[in-house]
Amino acid sequence: MSKSVVTVLGGGSFGTVIANIIANNGYLVKLWVRSEDLVSEINNDQLNNFYLPDYKLNKSILATSSMADAVSDTGLIFLAVPSSSFRSVAEEVIEFAAPDVPLISTTKGIEERSFQLMSQILLEIDPRARVGVLSGPNLAKEIARNQYSGTVIASDDKVVRSMVMDVLKSEFFRVYANDDMYGVELGGSLKNIYAVIAGIASELGMGHNTNSLIVTRGLAEMARFGRELGADPMTFLGLSGVGDLVVTCSSPMSRNFRFGSLLGRGLSYRQAEDSVGQVVEGINTLKVVFERAEKLNIHMPLAEGLFHIVFNGEIVESIIPSLMSGEHAMDVEFAASKLKEL
Repeated sequence: MSKSVVTVLGGGSFGTVIANIIANNGYLVKLWVRSEDLVSEINNDQLNNFYLPDYKLNKSILATSSMADAVSDTGLIFLAVPSSSFRSVAEEVIEFAAPDVPLISTTKGIEERSFQLMSQILLEIDPRARVGVLSGPNLAKEIARNQYSGTVIASDDKVVRSMVMDVLKSEFFRVYANDDMYGVELGGSLKNIYAVIAGIASELGMGHNTNSLIVTRGLAEMARFGRELGADPMTFLGLSGVGDLVVTCSSPMSRNFRFGSLLGRGLSYRQAEDSVGQVVEGINTLKVVFERAEKLNIHMPLAEGLFHIVFNGEIVESIIPSLMSGEHAMDVEFAASKLKEL
């Protein structure tokens, strides 16, 4: 296993941009992608124009479509693939990678059939795996333009946290640590639901006051849901919670926000999905979260309203008024009990 080699699985916008940060830090990066055309474009031209047009890549990035080549003789593996394909990719990784190589998920989603987060999938496939999750307000195009950004590495393994912080350190990209892997992962997954709602509200002409209402009540729903599932509700006040929520609920660069805007224009779920042209994790997450919230009797009026718009054909104009007439009127529901130390 070579500690000077890092693997990134997934040639989307975020996988590409973190591969470049790592390569700029002096590591050889093996970037696994499915398309042979993309392999050729990255290796010959140092470009990934479909996701990040004109973003020049470091020559130390070596693209490959072979999983065996990508994960062999490497010191750290990042999985940056959609949640729908995460399990199958993870199974291949476990087959070919050395057993002690840390596996870091950057995927923000929940597996529908099992209601498992990506870290749980990794540990189910290999209970001995050293696992971490990377999540935060990380719009890849802004990172590519060297705009100041931060993210969170969460793991119960201090060494894994340190390794990720070292390979991703940058003048413009700061990595913070957390040991609440479940809370960090849930924050990254749940916020996509509220980004869709914010996109709808924006397209309907609602202003900043409404957006702040969506963000804060969305945060309350996220923390309420997370607490019931065992996460620390205070985690949602960090970069991977409210930080990520604010960005995705206010930027058209967020595909979930764009998807919501298209729903607000009157497009159907399928039409909006086709128009975005990329995986909309918020809708994949919405269905499983709504079903689990109903089962556990967790009050989530915004998520419930979006579910009925997307899957039951209710009018988009109904979602904010339904929040205004809800029964819960408490503003802040959780308090910090002690200073947290890692």
